[in-house]
Amino acid sequence: MAGAEPPAATFERRVLRSAAEHHYLRVRLELPDGGARPSVAQFKQLVVSALRELHGEVGAALPVDVLTYEEKTLSAILRVVSSGLVKLWSALTLLGFYQNRRCAFRVLQEYIIRVQRGVSAENSWQIVRRYSDFDLLNNSLQISTLSLPLPPKKLIGNMEREFIAERQKGLQAYLDVITTHHILSNCELVKKFLDPNSYSVNYTEIALQHVSMFFRSEPKWEVVEPLKDIGWRIRKKYFLMKIKNQPKERLMLSWADPGPDKYLSDKDLQYAVKLLSSCSHPYIYKITFATANESSALVIRPFSEKGTLKDLIYKAKPKDPFLKKYCNPKKIQGLELQQIKTYGRQILEVLKFLHEKGFPYGHLHSANVMLDGDTCKLLDLENSLLGLPSFYRSYFSQFRKINTLEGVDVHCFGHLLYEMTYGRPPDTIPVDSFPPAPSVFVVSVLESILTCEAMKNGMPTVSRLLQMPLFSDVLLTNSEKPQFKIPTKLKEALKTSKECIEKRLTEEQKLIHQHRRLTRAQSHHGSEEEKKKRKILARKKSKRSAYESGEEHSAKYSNSNNSGSGASSPLTSPSSPTPPSTAGIKFTASDLLPIPFNTLF
Repeated sequence: MAGAEPPAATFERRVLRSAAEHHYLRVRLELPDGGARPSVAQFKQLVVSALRELHGEVGAALPVDVLTYEEKTLSAILRVVSSGLVKLWSALTLLGFYQNRRCAFRVLQEYIIRVQRGVSAENSWQIVRRYSDFDLLNNSLQISTLSLPLPPKKLIGNMEREFIAERQKGLQAYLDVITTHHILSNCELVKKFLDPNSYSVNYTEIALQHVSMFFRSEPKWEVVEPLKDIGWRIRKKYFLMKIKNQPKERLMLSWADPGPDKYLSDKDLQYAVKLLSSCSHPYIYKITFATANESSALVIRPFSEKGTLKDLIYKAKPKDPFLKKYCNPKKIQGLELQQIKTYGRQILEVLKFLHEKGFPYGHLHSANVMLDGDTCKLLDLENSLLGLPSFYRSYFSQFRKINTLEGVDVHCFGHLLYEMTYGRPPDTIPVDSFPPAPSVFVVSVLESILTCEAMKNGMPTVSRLLQMPLFSDVLLTNSEKPQFKIPTKLKEALKTSKECIEKRLTEEQKLIHQHRRLTRAQSHHGSEEEKKKRKILARKKSKRSAYESGEEHSAKYSNSNNSGSGASSPLTSPSSPTPPSTAGIKFTASDLLPIPFNTLF
């Protein structure tokens, strides 16, 4: 009887925990009573003393290296053999005195984040953040009432390698959420967290300084209170005002400094801003006073208790912070069809008026439309003069066909119309399909602006939109005659400024397009299908090379035999090519506590 067949060999892959030879700890010494700071030698001796105090002479013999030490911050990176990590950690945690002074060691867990603005890798930097920094940011963002995926705290075992890796993934997901959320990514809290060097200036104080200087020459005005964070711009501040001899009347002052698209000369800017108060149009919100200098502009308007069109859609209070009002509305509900038609027609009429005047706008969104009864009135005409970035720039900069300010206005109108219809902004741009709307004519307009086909073919003109069935039958009852006289010289300056703004937009779109092509090519090159194709081609090439080298070797051998004896020998078949050697794949994991990860900003 034949012996039983032995069982097939089985292989098991095991990942050994804490396989690293060393562990690294970033620690900070705290001295609440102050006094002299220890040198690096004294710091090392303090660590040894802590080990001796808890674990005796055996513990004091534990090999611990101080790799770096900053006497200013009393921070250090320690290296210890993996088997001694728990001993070192416990000894440092329980140490309470240094030279008869109270002290405490804090073991720090820090994350290195690479942040990149735009598509250029050159415009990137690194920041170091602890979990407590993320927690503080998350607490500050709770005003938005959004449920953000911050990984939970863990008191015990929060330094284990597996936990740190898992937390890193969670924090990366958290950053992905806040940097892809249109409102959160533009708020001051997030920008300061990711780019502290660029956003360290207190713009509220700067605005107050400029406003105070203005009041010296215009003493009839008085600040009632600052309207904190009611807008989305970091460098634009708002104040509730009153006139001293009319204490019951409330006005709103806005202050802003120039942005990246400021191409008017200082003289032209000052003249253009002052000219705004002379603009009279039934669908432009009246400006009481406007002035500018080389570094900023200041505009005063009547304050409306009803608020903006966005406040109506989101049922928000005008004085509340922007994050609180618009990030997470309690009830999502669009406007009535007649409101959509009337408000849409009014907004298109004022856009047409500005385009005909050669006055660039580019800042249309529902928070820039004030409600005065049943009439929509446009706000913030000064934004384009100051060269401030548009609220929707991150959207239309992705599409090369939206390369004029007229096209930008139409694209922004598409966002506004969607918001009026559905009570919320679109999830993505372009929009693949639209939910049920109060009228098919609404969807028809949205499809002409927000679909993928519209992005490829370009935006319709404002005149074309006015002719569409949704707006063509709307009767406008306001009989106020528009007036906005712009001198010829200023018109030329505005035209040049508009061309420069559009040129910068086109260049930015070109860079984004090139980056996308490169990213797609790299993604395609790294796909599994392409890897398989390259492997097959490599095998064929290897076989072909081996075959050719074998033939060459046989030919040489035959020639040498013929030249030596004159007798012919049969050709020998080439030997099979030697398969490439396969080396084992080595997986390594950093045993340093700081863990780098990336985010786009």
